[in-house]
Amino acid sequence: MQLVILAAGMGSRFGGLKQMEPMDEAGNFLLDFSVHDAKLAGFSSVIFVIKREHLDIFRETIGKRVEPIIETHYAFQEMNDLPEGFKAPVDRVKPWGTAHALYAARKYIKEDFIIINGDDYYGQKTYQIAHEYLKSLDPKSKGQYGNIAFEVANTMTENGSVKRGVCFYDKNHYLTKMVESSVIRNEKGEVECTPLDGSKSFVVPDNQLVSMNLFAFSKDIIDYLREGFPLWLKEHGETLKDEYLIPEVVSELVEQGKASLKLISTPDVWFGVTYKEDKEFVVASLKKLVEKGLYKKGLY
Repeated sequence: MQLVILAAGMGSRFGGLKQMEPMDEAGNFLLDFSVHDAKLAGFSSVIFVIKREHLDIFRETIGKRVEPIIETHYAFQEMNDLPEGFKAPVDRVKPWGTAHALYAARKYIKEDFIIINGDDYYGQKTYQIAHEYLKSLDPKSKGQYGNIAFEVANTMTENGSVKRGVCFYDKNHYLTKMVESSVIRNEKGEVECTPLDGSKSFVVPDNQLVSMNLFAFSKDIIDYLREGFPLWLKEHGETLKDEYLIPEVVSELVEQGKASLKLISTPDVWFGVTYKEDKEFVVASLKKLVEKGLYKKGLY
């Protein structure tokens, strides 16, 4: 099983390439902890989806640490990596989105896999749950996807709003709807969600499950991307800001009856560097985990 890490984005709110920000005394990044935890859970290879111009810094930092311990690949998310017959608008500078980032890794994906964000800490138990889910799938199955979902209260920062996929599901925990929202704790102490499509805000309980973009996919998702991306480009390819997003692809496949998405909750607490002010909390949190013996000092 493989781990795909989406790390092509520059952290505009954080103020730099946040994936390359040391988070402990040994100079490890959150990416190091992600690879460590995934390998511990049983994942056998990692694919970093990055910008081509960041390859050298990746290999000089995290690459030299992870390449000796796990099979490592680098895929490049590039503006003109498009299906035949399509070309990016001359004035477009915004990347094509997370589904395009996954599309960029297509030649390296040979097995069932999970995807994660490069600037998030998900927790060791989360990777174990994801591995067990993929292991439970029939090797011939198609369209049986999973999302390792967090309780929303375990995913928030004191430094501002965060974007989360608020999940609604049936009694068997299969997704019925995902609402991409800006989430913040309001003055009343409630978790308030404002849909990104401009719909009316709503309040959810602290244990509401949300997606942190940790999807578990059988490898057939790549076939759907090959089919769906050209159709999306026909409608959105001339725009300068529209993005081809994994949650939207999955939601569409679910609506069409081509796939199902099982929501599997994790007890772990997320943390990450959404804002520059988050770093102090992240560093302190990782230090506590080392002191508890969950990680070696220095990690590797």
